[in-house]
Amino acid sequence: MSGPPSLVGKKYPAKQHARTVYSHLVHKNEVSAKGSAFFVSGEDLELYLYCDQTKPVRQNRYFFYLTGCDIPGSHVLYNTVKDHLTLYLPDIDYEDVMWSGLPLSLEAAAEKFDADEIKYASALHADLEEFHNDKVTIFTTDINKFNTKYEGFLQPGNKDFFYALDESRLIKDWYEIELMKHAAKITDNCHFAVMSATPIETNETHIHAEFLYHALRQGSKYQSYDPICCAGETCSTLHWVKNDEEITPDKKSVLIDAGAEWSCYASDVTRCFPINGDWTKEHLEIYNAVLKMQSVTKEMIKPGASWDVLHLTAHRIMIEEFLKLGIFKKEYTVDELFESKVSARFFPHGLGHLLGMDTHDVGGYPNYSDPDPLLQYLRLRRDLQAGMVLTDEPGIYFSPFLLEDTLKDPTKVKYINKDVLDKYWYIGGVRIEDDILVTEDGYENFTGITSDPEEISKIVRAGLAKGKEGFHNVV
Repeated sequence: MSGPPSLVGKKYPAKQHARTVYSHLVHKNEVSAKGSAFFVSGEDLELYLYCDQTKPVRQNRYFFYLTGCDIPGSHVLYNTVKDHLTLYLPDIDYEDVMWSGLPLSLEAAAEKFDADEIKYASALHADLEEFHNDKVTIFTTDINKFNTKYEGFLQPGNKDFFYALDESRLIKDWYEIELMKHAAKITDNCHFAVMSATPIETNETHIHAEFLYHALRQGSKYQSYDPICCAGETCSTLHWVKNDEEITPDKKSVLIDAGAEWSCYASDVTRCFPINGDWTKEHLEIYNAVLKMQSVTKEMIKPGASWDVLHLTAHRIMIEEFLKLGIFKKEYTVDELFESKVSARFFPHGLGHLLGMDTHDVGGYPNYSDPDPLLQYLRLRRDLQAGMVLTDEPGIYFSPFLLEDTLKDPTKVKYINKDVLDKYWYIGGVRIEDDILVTEDGYENFTGITSDPEEISKIVRAGLAKGKEGFHNVV
């Protein structure tokens, strides 16, 4: 299926990406960059052990950034001196043509890909040898099963090269933004479908299936990550991917964190809803608290804003809401509760992360050894810049596992009203996540599926009104 209409007749800007990487390498280490070349191998087809079936191919992200090519067995070489990008396609396996059809020709590849030259892989060894003989440093990411035969020509693992790649991928260009908007649009439809199909969703697996079905119908054959589909107490596990628990009447709350992928670019969206369309008192209270955490921090997004500050602001809002609900004892102030770090186990992850070709995209520079429990799992630790795409995804969780130590620690439990807390365990957790582009003067939200609780109720109720007979469902 075709992608965004805005990209018809346009090429993925691989050549400009290579130039951007080089500019960052020069900025980082001019001596190292001078007279260099970049080489990256893409992923190739691999057989399962003792089987003639190939594993699914997920293209190497650095390779795709420099080529826009998803053909297995390809390679790329960029000559920084001559500003010359060469894409190498796999040699034709004529015995395979009867099974798989003719591969893309060099002429067709030249029309499709933004490269100065297209060659077959058989020419690669001689080209690398020529660079090597001319004393050109050829940077690559690593030596692996797809490029080991060229190991003698390559310099893997250079930190400055990785820095240049990651800084380049940090800021999205117009083409990448169009791909991500398209992925987000597909994801909107999938989340709408999940909310609408509760009559046939009696197991978490059904939620998973509904999302995948509608993604595939829209041409998205791959997910950005394993969908997280949970109900009731399983919503308290941040990355619950078993997706196999029954949705029984006592499980009032549903959480789905899932994002379709388009042309190697990710979306990442979380929505929560009541399975019967009616929010319970406690579920709605926590949902509205998370919604406030997101809406306030979203309005703070702009170039120069500190993501640390936004994340800690979300913690303060959660504390304020817990004081209103009585979960935190009212004899303590917001400042006292904030300094105590007691909120860390109710909101254990970061406010969000960078998004691009990976769900948790490169360039965020997290510090998982940070002694501050409020910041330890924050995946983005830098000021915002125009062109970044990130997620804004606050959450509140009631996890017996996470809170076990807190409830046994007299320095922490003194802040918590356990009788009030006991009313909220059944919710499991609530997370709301949107995909956000940082613009020159603020932000643009790629995510269109509603997060308004009343609108969500209407969608769920409309689906329930159809009954099971309103859905094509053979099992």
